[in-house]
Amino acid sequence: GELTGLMVIRAYHESRGDTKRTKVIVPDSAHGTNPASAAVAGLKVVEVKSLPDGTVDVDALRPLLDDTIAAVMMTNPNTVGIFEHNIPEISEIVHACGALLYYDGANLNPLLGVARPGDMGFDVMHINLHKTFSTPHGGGGPGSGPVGVRAGLEQFLPNPRVVKHSGDDDPLFHLDFGTEKAPHALGRISSWLGNFAVELRALAYILSLGSDGLKLAGTLATLNANYVKESLRDLYALPIDRVCKHEFVFDGLADKSTGVTTLNVAKRLLDHGFHAPTIYFPLLFHESLMIEPTETESKETLDEFIAVMRDIAREAAEDPETVKNAPLETPIRKPDDTAAALNPVVTFAELG
Repeated sequence: GELTGLMVIRAYHESRGDTKRTKVIVPDSAHGTNPASAAVAGLKVVEVKSLPDGTVDVDALRPLLDDTIAAVMMTNPNTVGIFEHNIPEISEIVHACGALLYYDGANLNPLLGVARPGDMGFDVMHINLHKTFSTPHGGGGPGSGPVGVRAGLEQFLPNPRVVKHSGDDDPLFHLDFGTEKAPHALGRISSWLGNFAVELRALAYILSLGSDGLKLAGTLATLNANYVKESLRDLYALPIDRVCKHEFVFDGLADKSTGVTTLNVAKRLLDHGFHAPTIYFPLLFHESLMIEPTETESKETLDEFIAVMRDIAREAAEDPETVKNAPLETPIRKPDDTAAALNPVVTFAELG
């Protein structure tokens, strides 16, 4: 989805003869896919710094904007779970320099039924169906990231495309393989129209919840994240002390004297039956521990997680070596991560 969206942006600039726009600005808090997608699209990446509260530094962004910038990629709320409150100003200065604003839909959850990216000034976006609309994620994939554009950019979307008959009381849709009405359209991106079954599952989820249910999902995700954050802030370092959206980031344990790291905490969680949250990302903090409870987590499961996290913090203070040697109860205890990366075993024959 990101790659397709950036290709749309590049096609837009090229259609206007504006070929020197070859750079994309990406915040230092962005997901690694942002610079990767920009590079694959043949664009150069320019980093913009964040403020201590995790939001984009507008003063640092302003001097980067010139006639070589094709787009600015943003995630809102951002990777530390904070809403970009300066987004109207950012949108204004990005468009003033002739660039487009790209929305990474990875953190769309808390905005469901509340706010629309288009109203904030975003021109192109992709939706992470696996994060917001209940489709498979990671090894359970395949995934799908549908792309949306503002009015006026439709002509650059890939062919073939699904076209809606206009003016019909009961609209029908058909596949348009031609480019007569869209000479600047991208060619086929995937083998067909994406992973259709994944998109169908997302549609079924959306229709099942309805507008009220979707709004409730976003609200509950936000409530759950803030509940966990406030329940653990006395024992874990909270670098950004603000109301978060659907996720937040601790900077490891508040007590650093024990030498217990975020990795140790993550491994110890396995002994208690919890898969660890994302660790060491975002890169803004040395011991990042990103916690992102979904809307489906009950208070009971959240309370159990909170109790275990508090117990690990207590154990780190009283018996740090136990935490440092975790996991203790899993079938495989401490694989050599470095050896696995340098000498991966990729066939069953080698395992035998």
